[in-house]
Amino acid sequence: MAMNQQGRPTRPNENAATGGYADTISGSRGLDQAEPLIFERGRTDLTGVDFPELKGTKTRLGGLERKSDIGLPGLSEPEAMRHYVRLSRKNYAIDLGIYPLGSCTMKHNPRLNEKMARLPGFGDVHPLQPQSTVQGALELIGELAHWLMTLTNTPCVAMSPKAGAHGELCGMMAIRAALDARGETGRRRVLVPESAHGTNPATAVQCGFHCDEIPANADGRVDMEAFKAKLGPDVAGIMLTNPNTCGLFERDIREIADLIHEAGGYFYCDGANFNAIVGRVRPGDLGIDAMHINLHKTFSTPHGGGGPGSGPTVFSQALAPFAPVPYVVQKGETWHMVEHEAEARADGAEPFGRMVAFHGQMGMFTRALSYMMSHGSDGLRQVAEDSVLNANYVLARLKHVMTPAFEGTCMHEALFDDRFLKDTGVTTLDFAKAMIDEGYHPMTMYFPLVVHGAMLIEPTETESKSGLDRFCDVLEGLAEAAKSGDTARFASAPVHAPVKRLDETRAARNPVLVWQESEDQPQAAE
Repeated sequence: MAMNQQGRPTRPNENAATGGYADTISGSRGLDQAEPLIFERGRTDLTGVDFPELKGTKTRLGGLERKSDIGLPGLSEPEAMRHYVRLSRKNYAIDLGIYPLGSCTMKHNPRLNEKMARLPGFGDVHPLQPQSTVQGALELIGELAHWLMTLTNTPCVAMSPKAGAHGELCGMMAIRAALDARGETGRRRVLVPESAHGTNPATAVQCGFHCDEIPANADGRVDMEAFKAKLGPDVAGIMLTNPNTCGLFERDIREIADLIHEAGGYFYCDGANFNAIVGRVRPGDLGIDAMHINLHKTFSTPHGGGGPGSGPTVFSQALAPFAPVPYVVQKGETWHMVEHEAEARADGAEPFGRMVAFHGQMGMFTRALSYMMSHGSDGLRQVAEDSVLNANYVLARLKHVMTPAFEGTCMHEALFDDRFLKDTGVTTLDFAKAMIDEGYHPMTMYFPLVVHGAMLIEPTETESKSGLDRFCDVLEGLAEAAKSGDTARFASAPVHAPVKRLDETRAARNPVLVWQESEDQPQAAE
């Protein structure tokens, strides 16, 4: 008898009425398990572990003993494990699919890096160990510092900043220290292009500066005439992102650097987008005085979600003396950490101080150096080339159905605006919500602010052509659906996500942050 070659239909479009799913009694959909809050699943009068009553002991809490129930739900060990496993299945992750967030560089984190970060001696190092017992760790920090300076062509790097914004703070504090050392305490105006990252003006203000915005020209780059008009004796410097937040390279960066130096100021470059030029362009050759480097963006350490992060800051010869302590130096065959300002001054430096209790994030250093060494110089160059190639491929694939914000090619990210949605009844937000139903995290929406209805896509170098084609097919289909008048799918989206369409205004103004058993508790979302 011949085998049945037809089989059963398994694609989710069998049931269009329910989006491919049948209604279920449990609320689960196949392997997509319904999961209530842990407070709703457990009971506060039970505990998963029973402890015997203590006898014959005297309390040492000094009257601070708990007098009421703690109010936490009790679950058995399997119930607790299943709860968190089910929650993990509701998270979007780089291991699940492409993260098209622009200006965030959510790239694949190689498992080799994770293995190296967990090696004994790196994974269990303690910041209070004697320096003689952590020579390997100090050497690794020194090696990473060497390559960061080599890639940027700068003579100094501060490794202690914990993240990009912290690196910005480090750079601007060094600029202020340099100005104060020159006796020019009146220089407190910082020029900030409108295409810069939003943390730039916040950092400048925190350092005691005030910001003066520079408009962009029609090409999305710094308006040079406006920039020249703002130069003056009170200018402390400029904070410029290159490539900028519109995904464009600032072609006049050498002239900008020369003009700011002639005016007596310093050039701070936001290095968040260094992955677009690493191995091809050395920022030191462009005239920068300080630049932070996001290790998670360029060198594949994990996005920390607030930590752990690392944002080393490189300095030019002019600012190098003001770099903060601590820093690592090699003396003969021994590695030494200079931890005190007095010791640094004995070597001729003038550090502005100390930013952190300890030197940095050892796990991030190990991952970043592993990435560098596994790629080599040619591989790092290819990182930039593939980042730019992938972004321009997305731009080329979609520009016939979506509207690019600027003409021509881009760098590491493709920027679209909402003109293609005009008169469709579909908003930028609707478009983003529909992407969730398609199994994709939306790109960065409404940013940069200088572009109306912005949609910023950064595919990174770690995405394959086939993966980008699948992503572009979805966006192309959604754009065509919007133009054809199929507004219903957008207005109700997402319908397949664990959480449906939120009332975002109410959620922002009336967030429910604490679970309450009351049935009439206010809801932040419908």
